[in-house]
Amino acid sequence: MENSTNTFHPLIVDAHEDLAWNMTTFQRDYTLSAEEIRQQELNGFAPTVNGDTLLGWQDYQRGRIAVVFGASFVLPSRFKKADWETQSYATPQQAHTLYRKQIDSYHRLADQSPEKFRLVRTRNDLEEILRDWDNPLKPNHPVGLVLLMEGAEGIQQPGETELWWELGVRIIGPAWAGTRFCGGTNEPGSLTKDGYELLASMADHGFILDITHMDAHAALQALESYPQAMIASHSNAQRLLKGIENNRHLPDEVIHGLIEREGIIGVVLFNGFLRAGWKRGDNRQLVTLQQVVAQIDYICQMAGNAQHVGIGTDFDGGFGLQSAPADVDTIADLQKLTPLLEQKGYSTIDIANILGGNWLRLLRQRLPETT
Repeated sequence: MENSTNTFHPLIVDAHEDLAWNMTTFQRDYTLSAEEIRQQELNGFAPTVNGDTLLGWQDYQRGRIAVVFGASFVLPSRFKKADWETQSYATPQQAHTLYRKQIDSYHRLADQSPEKFRLVRTRNDLEEILRDWDNPLKPNHPVGLVLLMEGAEGIQQPGETELWWELGVRIIGPAWAGTRFCGGTNEPGSLTKDGYELLASMADHGFILDITHMDAHAALQALESYPQAMIASHSNAQRLLKGIENNRHLPDEVIHGLIEREGIIGVVLFNGFLRAGWKRGDNRQLVTLQQVVAQIDYICQMAGNAQHVGIGTDFDGGFGLQSAPADVDTIADLQKLTPLLEQKGYSTIDIANILGGNWLRLLRQRLPETT
């Protein structure tokens, strides 16, 4: 990969942010800057359980974050530890209600602040967002929101995928922990009969399948059977995290399978997923963006190119500033990856693809042209 000496600031796409969970749990207002949110929450409850926010609209502007995959996430009640965890379910019906509430929060955000956030349901929506960002005369730009369902228990029956498609969801991950569809993080298992039926219904509508959190065996089964696009929105390579004994990260065989299927992997910026043995409360100076570059480079070396990796920060997804790399204060600092990748020998084209272009290519290929 040729070297580039020119510093530039490509558009960035972040393939996983837990905005809805924070809006519904803590009433975080992402139309503000990260600093303004931190000031609002100073000495409050949210930072004690979720850390200081890494996200805010002005920070998207500074970092040229043009598109975000906005996740909806609801916690299985068996993992609920405290009363503040209001977004938790015991039945598919409860999950449905809570997921719907989170999807509605994205619609409300876009409806109330269209100059700041807009839903991306079609290629036309996407291109409109990108044209706005390409306008050098405009100081500020709307951030596009691609809706992603993390854990599919809110889908009560396979035929209900049509409802979620109409609501704007374009990406579904069947697992977080284990679900009735497949094994998940810390709860291994294969795709179930319900899981295969869900995938068939998803394929009929053209959903992108997110294998993040799926147990490796279930992910390999999906790689063999799912005919539409597949990604891992926020996953890191297991090989670089020796000593972590769980199934959260991607083994080489799953990475190879995604590459063969033209999939993309979003690298996570949680310190515990970048340095084996790092725990919440440890010194964040132990982890930097160099570990993010190592994850990116590992996937690129496996692929033989820079076409199959992107960013999926997982920011505000149960962790905040205190658990992010030392050289990151907000989402805007993703631009610091550019010189680090240049030093590694990546070209400007490679870097533009890694930071956003690969996700944009996928969306252009897989989103419907119009509703």
